[in-house]
Amino acid sequence: MLTNLRPLRFVLVFSLCLLFGFGVLLTPSVQVVDGKFSQGLVKISHSLILLCGGHATRDAAILRASAGFAVEMRDGCNAINVTILLWSAILAFPSTWKMKAIGLAAGSVIIQVINIFRFITLFYLGQYSMTWFDFAHSYLWESLIMLDTMVVFWYWVNRVLRATAPSHAS
Repeated sequence: MLTNLRPLRFVLVFSLCLLFGFGVLLTPSVQVVDGKFSQGLVKISHSLILLCGGHATRDAAILRASAGFAVEMRDGCNAINVTILLWSAILAFPSTWKMKAIGLAAGSVIIQVINIFRFITLFYLGQYSMTWFDFAHSYLWESLIMLDTMVVFWYWVNRVLRATAPSHAS
């Protein structure tokens, strides 16, 4: 009987965590932190571009090319939304708190690394073609970042299930 309630429990806890996470994200004090976080991601992106021999200037959350193209990391572009999605799923899944902590930390880092790659590719794509930039920004990367989040969760769930599976002694 209790096994039948697990999916319902997951959906309920996941939904509550998701609503709570997005609610907190909308508070003014967290919005300030969110803006600073975006600026930090742009700073990292800028440093990586320079390290690889590229050219760009940075102003807060805006990355500019010498040709005049600029891209701004606005609210929603910093992958906090999909991080909240991942956190909600991990917190809702039955696991130990240690495994949850590992999933939250590692998953957040993976998503942000992918997001920095996303931001840099959009920066270069926008210099090449605004049509391709718009497509990649609105459709391609939106889908890929969501897919990446689901893959991170799937991988974490598999690790949890392997860790909790009874060992078969020969």
